[in-house]
Amino acid sequence: MARALHIGIVGDFERTRFSHWALEASLYHAATQQGRAIELHWLGTEQLTNCGAERCLGEMDGLWGAPGGPFASNDGMLAAIRFARESGLPYLGTCAGFQYALIEFTRNVLGLPDADSAENGPSQHVVITPVSCPLPGRRADGPPLSGSDDVCPVAGTLLAWLCGEAPLRGEYNCSFETNAEYVPRWQEAGLCIAARDARGELRAFTLPALRFFLATLFQPQLSSRPQAPHAIVLGFLSACADTAAGALRG
Repeated sequence: MARALHIGIVGDFERTRFSHWALEASLYHAATQQGRAIELHWLGTEQLTNCGAERCLGEMDGLWGAPGGPFASNDGMLAAIRFARESGLPYLGTCAGFQYALIEFTRNVLGLPDADSAENGPSQHVVITPVSCPLPGRRADGPPLSGSDDVCPVAGTLLAWLCGEAPLRGEYNCSFETNAEYVPRWQEAGLCIAARDARGELRAFTLPALRFFLATLFQPQLSSRPQAPHAIVLGFLSACADTAAGALRG
């Protein structure tokens, strides 16, 4: 039997945060369907700052950037994402894991080192901004993006390959989204828009130069069920298995 896949989850685990429990559950749903053994490793952002991303992540087969920003150490979160991007380690980022992947890309690929989220204070390059158009059916006590909304995959992208090109329902629990002014610059630098909502807002992206680098503002873990694992999580786990088998590392 193949060894267990080691999945790193980067974020600051909170026992009361349902999305963190759902993240773990969605990985077990996918692993059970695929007949794989997995071991999950929560990697706190301060831990990554103190020990270094390469040392903490070198034994992982894949990395999931979890919801929950701002983090105890935003630098630790960004260092982990940079490690995944530069090493080719499969990366799936959801909610804050999506937002910080864009911050990391803007800082280290576009060369704008002060790029940041409005949530973290003023910056000359605010790439993550408050939600401009709340969902009409959002929870009364929830953030502006809470509940479900249509997500439209872009044909030819990794997301469309995993989920199909028809609109899908994405589950959100978020107060921030992307600054559209930076989209052309991201695309020129190699980022591929993988999904938009019905209003045209960016909701997922990939880095097509890598085997698996996918980030979604919606949270596929909230849609996963034991008998129906989410296609995104299944695809992520398959990419992690490729890494474990040596397909991505020579």
